[in-house]
Amino acid sequence: MRIGELARRTGVSPRALRHYEQAGLIASARADNGYRVYGEGAVARVANIRHLLAAGLTLDDVSAFRSCLDGDVASAAPSARGLEIARERLAVLDARIAAQTEARNRLAAALAESYPDVSPVPAGAPSGSGQVTRGTPRPRPT
Repeated sequence: MRIGELARRTGVSPRALRHYEQAGLIASARADNGYRVYGEGAVARVANIRHLLAAGLTLDDVSAFRSCLDGDVASAAPSARGLEIARERLAVLDARIAAQTEARNRLAAALAESYPDVSPVPAGAPSGSGQVTRGTPRPRPT
């Protein structure tokens, strides 16, 4: 099947499929006209790649699973290496969340100090949802 058909069947853009191919996660042959041609197994392979990416792994992380991407990754027991990669990725995500939470708290504190009449945006609220509760914001001290 050509790249457009694989994209249609998997819900993944052709650009992402080319990216997966460049990363060595999927392979294609070239037709006489130069078009990429994928085997039927590419559908399951792409589904497995998407499953691992949706779980929070990076494309580099997923490449460690190359040997099992043709099976049912979603229901298979993870290997020791797979668990190690998942734990490492979880630690990275936890560190990023902690850093972002700390940055958010510093910004909220700075806003509260400089503009006490403006309520801070609650965590998880869309931007622009802070409300002026009374009066106008005080100018920042110089």
